[in-house]
Amino acid sequence: MKTVSNYSGLLKVAVIFTLILAGGIFFSCSRIRVGVGAGAPAGAEMLFDGTREMLDEKWTYWEGPGFEAGMSIQWELVPDPADEGMVLNSNDPAAAGGKYGAADIVTREKYRDFRLHVEFLVEQEGGNSGVYLQNRYEIQILDGDSSMHGMGAVINEIESPYQYYHGVGKWNAYDLIFRAARFMGGERTEKAMVTLYFNGNKAYTNIGINQVWGGPRSGLDGGNDGGKGITDTPGGIKLQAEGHPVLYRNIWIRELELEKPDTDF
Repeated sequence: MKTVSNYSGLLKVAVIFTLILAGGIFFSCSRIRVGVGAGAPAGAEMLFDGTREMLDEKWTYWEGPGFEAGMSIQWELVPDPADEGMVLNSNDPAAAGGKYGAADIVTREKYRDFRLHVEFLVEQEGGNSGVYLQNRYEIQILDGDSSMHGMGAVINEIESPYQYYHGVGKWNAYDLIFRAARFMGGERTEKAMVTLYFNGNKAYTNIGINQVWGGPRSGLDGGNDGGKGITDTPGGIKLQAEGHPVLYRNIWIRELELEKPDTDF
């Protein structure tokens, strides 16, 4: 009986250990689900699934100081040039000639801390767009530019991780964790912070963002003290129209509450 009891006890320990290990592996994989085709994890919200219904429900134009578009979003849904399904074309006619801020779209919902996944395809050389966090801080999309103003950079804050870019005509993915700036008594005490995976590769970790670049047409607080006057106001996810055929698909977000200044995956 003692031998059976010992065996039973060991079996229970083995089962518990296996469950813990399996749970750990699942948790780890779910946390690092990155790259082209990454599906939304539990608790995430789809922001664009290829349908006009979701586009109209969750997005609107940003009516900033450079706004020139009509009230109904003119970004077209077009067939995916590389895969099946429909995707969103950022080439709004109101932004022809590179008039940034004229026809950008932004989520109706506003966010503070979050995990974001965005897939994009640049159709032509020199294609230009951008993903804005809180409608403030731009993660650049710019084919051919590997500078601090270039592809994948937190614009003007860090060098472009251009080596991870798949190139024209291919899908790319930004996966990031963002933590909003922190304030006390109306004063900023901690900068906004971001960690980015670019096409499944860790591009940079815990980059502090100093300001909004590009002036008042670029986003919230762009006109405050030259972009340095950051306010404690949540903002949406914005996609930029620059008069170029840059396509988007599979956009999802998961809200977070990051107490510590750490955005590492």
